[in-house]
Amino acid sequence: MRYEYLYGEIFAMSGGSEEHNCIVGNIYASLLAHLRGSECQIFSADMKVKISLAENDSDFFYYPDVMVTCDPQDTEKYYKSYPCLIVEVLSLSTKDIDKQEKLLNYQSLESLQEYVLVSKTGMKVAIYRRLEVGCWSGEILGKEDCLKLNSVGLTLTMTDIYDEVLIG
Repeated sequence: MRYEYLYGEIFAMSGGSEEHNCIVGNIYASLLAHLRGSECQIFSADMKVKISLAENDSDFFYYPDVMVTCDPQDTEKYYKSYPCLIVEVLSLSTKDIDKQEKLLNYQSLESLQEYVLVSKTGMKVAIYRRLEVGCWSGEILGKEDCLKLNSVGLTLTMTDIYDEVLIG
């Protein structure tokens, strides 16, 4: 069982669907092939990201679906603190948390350059990019668009992301 830790409370996480796992696998595989031989590390689902909020003097731990860190300071074995890219595949039970709470908390990470939300019910992707300290832009992509991941220098088509996933 996996758990996320927020405000001193532990929350159980449900497992993912077939579509969820295929989308995560497609994105992970593309990133792995693209970043092979670089100083970056790619993680999928089982690696936590730690977020320290000084104003609350508390730490949060989330399990992103896909996370990339290229920071040599990120040496902890069981969690990462300096991701440059985080991807979440939206589930019915978590989409509101991913779009609101996690969006705000992830944006507090100084290292994070892009946060990507991928729908599993249609070819739709939202990407949030850091413009400068404290400023972010958001963009919604549809089935004819490409996802440009500036943080790692990779462009994915919707076919790359949704390969072998039936969207009704």
